Amino acid sequence: MTIRILAVLVFSIAAFSAFAAPATSEIDIAVLKTDVARGAVIAEEDLEYQPLPLARANASVVRAISDVAGKEARRALKAGELIRTSDLKRPAMVAKGSTVTMLFEAPGMRLTSTGRALTEGAEGETITVLNPTSFRKVEALVIKPGTVRVGPLDGGSPGTNLAARRP
Repeated sequence: MTIRILAVLVFSIAAFSAFAAPATSEIDIAVLKTDVARGAVIAEEDLEYQPLPLARANASVVRAISDVAGKEARRALKAGELIRTSDLKRPAMVAKGSTVTMLFEAPGMRLTSTGRALTEGAEGETITVLNPTSFRKVEALVIKPGTVRVGPLDGGSPGTNLAARRP
């Protein structure tokens, strides 16, 4: 009987200590100092750290200033509110409807042409571009503002040559 009582006592102490953890457990998260409009690029100077109760923190809350700085706001953000990863995106380097330089490179050859972006995209994203000469839509990789690369995006097989794809 003594072992059973001892086991219940140890279990009760362990369970109580788990619930009696101090409610002041906090972490520092990145928040805005001032309001930011939708589409604005957030600078490091616009951010500061603020304590947040650990119970309110989850995986979608951005914690580090470095994870927010340089990103574009998908919606209007208020000063001091939690910033979620879904509130941010990489800034677009190519706007929808803009004229872009399409670049195709192969060993010993470099071709350029102009096209019209049918979608917007940030660096490293794949967008759709219309070739105004042939009226073909091609997939292209954004490499810098106003410039996209067409051709094999994975560097692989001839079947992935997106510049030569026919409808």
